[in-house]
Amino acid sequence: MMKISLLQQMYKDVLAGIPLAKESQHYSSLLTLSVEQPAGGDESCHQRHLPPPAAGAGSHQDTDVVVPAADDLSDSFASMSSSLCPREVMLLQLTLIKVMVAKAESQQIESSTRLKYCEIFVLLLKEAKTDSKLVSLLGPHDRLLSHMASQSLAALVYFQLKEENALNVTWLGFTLNTLLGFPGNTPVADCLWTLTAIIKETLRDAVLPKAGVLKKLLAPLDAVLEGFYNAILFHHFDSHHYTSPYSEATTNLISFIDLLEALLASRTELELPLRCQRVLFLKVSYILNLISSSIPYVIKKKFILLLKKCVLHKSREDAGSGSVSLQALPLCEDVLALSNAVLQVVSLTWLNQIPLDEKSSYFGSSEPAPGDDPQGGSDQTVLRALSLVVLKALEFKIHNSTAEAEIKGDFESSMSQLVMFWRSHLKPFPQSHPIVHHCEWLSLIFIEQDDDMWEAAKALLLIYLKLDRLQHDAADNLSQEEEDSWNIHTHAGGYNPHCIFLFFLEKIAFDSSVLLDFLISSETCFLEYLVRYLKLLRREWHQFVAVCNHFDTKHGALQSVSPAKPPHPEEQSCVTAESLQNAGCEPAPPIPLSLSSSPDRCVFAAERGANEAGSDSLISADSAARPGALPGSLQSLLNYDSSEDSELESDGKECLVNTKQVPANNEGEKRRRGTGCSYTADNWKICTSEVLPLKQEGSHPSSCWTRMTSLDNIIPLRIMLYKSTKCLEELQQAISRLQRRNLFPYNPTALLKLLSHIEKMRKNMNPQ
Repeated sequence: MMKISLLQQMYKDVLAGIPLAKESQHYSSLLTLSVEQPAGGDESCHQRHLPPPAAGAGSHQDTDVVVPAADDLSDSFASMSSSLCPREVMLLQLTLIKVMVAKAESQQIESSTRLKYCEIFVLLLKEAKTDSKLVSLLGPHDRLLSHMASQSLAALVYFQLKEENALNVTWLGFTLNTLLGFPGNTPVADCLWTLTAIIKETLRDAVLPKAGVLKKLLAPLDAVLEGFYNAILFHHFDSHHYTSPYSEATTNLISFIDLLEALLASRTELELPLRCQRVLFLKVSYILNLISSSIPYVIKKKFILLLKKCVLHKSREDAGSGSVSLQALPLCEDVLALSNAVLQVVSLTWLNQIPLDEKSSYFGSSEPAPGDDPQGGSDQTVLRALSLVVLKALEFKIHNSTAEAEIKGDFESSMSQLVMFWRSHLKPFPQSHPIVHHCEWLSLIFIEQDDDMWEAAKALLLIYLKLDRLQHDAADNLSQEEEDSWNIHTHAGGYNPHCIFLFFLEKIAFDSSVLLDFLISSETCFLEYLVRYLKLLRREWHQFVAVCNHFDTKHGALQSVSPAKPPHPEEQSCVTAESLQNAGCEPAPPIPLSLSSSPDRCVFAAERGANEAGSDSLISADSAARPGALPGSLQSLLNYDSSEDSELESDGKECLVNTKQVPANNEGEKRRRGTGCSYTADNWKICTSEVLPLKQEGSHPSSCWTRMTSLDNIIPLRIMLYKSTKCLEELQQAISRLQRRNLFPYNPTALLKLLSHIEKMRKNMNPQ
C-alpha cells in the first residue's frame, strides 16, 4: 500500500515539474516492474478500474498519453489506492516511465530535474533490467498492458539512443529474433510497432542529428527488414489468415504497413537510403498483388494510401530542397521502378479487380446519420488515391521515356482503364449534367481534396507538355489538319490543360479568392501548377479561346469531341439578355477572333510562338524573392527567366483583329462579331459568322441578340472567356494589394508578370 501512495505522489510531482527530492535509487525501485506477478490479475480487477479494450485494439496505434492536471489527481488517487491490483500498479509504472522520458526531453524543465530523470533511467536499464522485463510483457495475452509496455520500451530505447548514442542490445536482440523467426509464435505486431515509434520519435526531434541516429538504428536491421518484407508479403502470405480484420495476421500486417510508412518518411534524412527504405519501391509488385486479393478492405486501403505517399514522396522532397543531393539518383530509380510496376498491372485491368467499399465511415458509428444516404457510393478517399497513383506513375514514366510510340501507348492504355474505373465508381451528383467530356473527370474526382487535385492536374499538364513537344519535334511545321487532330486527341484523352483549368474554374464559381488561398497555402503544389500553366497559356492563347468558345456554345456543358449526331435546328436556342440576367452573370465584352479557314476542323490550335523551346521548364533569373520565404524548389520556381516584357512573335500571320468599342448606353446600332459551331460526320466545325446588328432598345426581352448564318450554328457570347480571364485579373489585383502591404508570403513579381501578360493578351482582343 505504501508503494502505491509513493507512486501516486511521484506521478503528481513529475506532472507538476517539481524536483524529486529523494535519491535516484529510491525512485528507480518504485518504477521497477514486478513481472513475476500474474500479469492478468483477477477478472474483477480488470473490470473495476480499467476499461476493456475496444474491438480491434489488437493493432497498436500511435496514441499520446493524456494526463490530467496535478490538482485533479489527489481525490481520484485516494479512492483508488485501497483497491489497486498489481496489473493497475504496473500500468501506472509504465505510464510514469513514458511521461518522465517526455519530460526529460522537454526544454521547459530545469536542467537539474532533467539530470535526475536521466539518472533514474540509467538505473532502470543497467540494474533493474527494465528493458528485458518490458520485452517479456509484449504479446497478445493482455493487449492494453502490451501496448503500454511497447510505448515505454520505445521511449527508453530512443532515450538511450539519443543521450548515449548507443543502441539497446536487449531490444535489438529481441527485434532480430522476432523478425527472423516469422511466422513463429512471436509478438510481431508489438516488435514492429516499437520500431515504428522509435523512428517517429527520431523524426520529430528538431535538435537531434537525424541522419546519424537513423543509420545507427536501421543499419543492423537492414537485411533482416528486407527479408521480413519478402516473408510477410510473399513467401508466407496466405489469404486464409486474413479472413477477419481483427485476426493476429491482420494486426501484424497493419503494423508492418505503419513501419513501411515510417521508413518512407525517414529516407530523406540519409544521403544514401538503406535497402529497407527502398524495398517498398523495388518490390512493389507484392503490394499490388495483395491489393487485388481477398484480404480485408482495411488492409487494401492502407496499402493504397501508402502507395499514394510513395508517388508523392519525390514531389515533396523536391519542394523541400532546391539542391540536387546524392539520393536524387536512387530516388528517381525507385520511383521509376514503382511506376513501371503500377502501369503494368493497370494495363491488365488491375483497377477493375479492386472493389471499393460501398460503406462510408462515420464519426463514432458505423451507420449513417438520419437523413444521409445509406448507400454512400464508393470510398472517395481510395478512389482519389488510386487515381493519383496512376496519374503520377504515368508522369514519371513519360518523363523518363524517349520513345514516342512507347509513351503514347502507355498513356492511352492507362488513361482508358482509368476513365472506365472512374465511370464505374464515381457517384453522380444530384441534378448534374451527364459527364460527356473526359477532361471534366479530374475536377469531379479531386474537387474535395485540394492537394491531391493539383498534384493530379500538374501530372496531366506535364504529360501534355511532353507529348506536345514530341508531336512538334516529329515535324518542324505541323499542318493545320495535324494541329487540329492533335488537339482533338488531347480532349479525347482527358488531358487538355485548358479544358481541365476551365472545368475547375466552373466548379469554384470563378472565385479568385479560392485561387489566392491555394497560392498562399504551402499544402498544395498550386503555385508550381499555375506558373507552368500560365506559361503554356501565353503561347497557346488561341487554343484557350477556342475551348472557351465551346463552353459557351454548349451553354456550360462542353460536349465530347467524338462524332455526334447533328442537333435538330428547333432544339437550338439563342442566349438572350433575360437568360444572362437570370444566370447572374454579365454578358461578355465583344471579343473578336479571326478563325481558321479550315472547313472541316474545329480550331483548337493556332500558330505557335517562337519562344516555345524551353518555356515549360522552370529556370532561374529573378532573384528578388525574400530568402527563406519558400522552401528550395518553390523559391527557384519563382526565379525563372521570362520574356513577358517583349511581345510574342508569331510564325504565321497575326490572327487577332480589332473591332470598334461601342458605347455602354446602347445608343445607336451595336455590332458584335461571333462564331458558330456545327457538326460534320467526323469532327467539330467552326465557321465565321457575319457581323450582325443587335436589337435596339425596346425590343422584346426574350428576342435573340443575333441571328444565325445557318440553322446548325450558334454564336457564342464569350461568357467563359470573360469569366475566366476576369478571375485571373482579380487574382492579379489581390496579389498586388497584398504585395504592396508586404503581406504576401513570398515575392510574387514573376507570377504577376505572367498574369499581366495574360491580361494584355485579353485586352488586345478587346481594346478599350
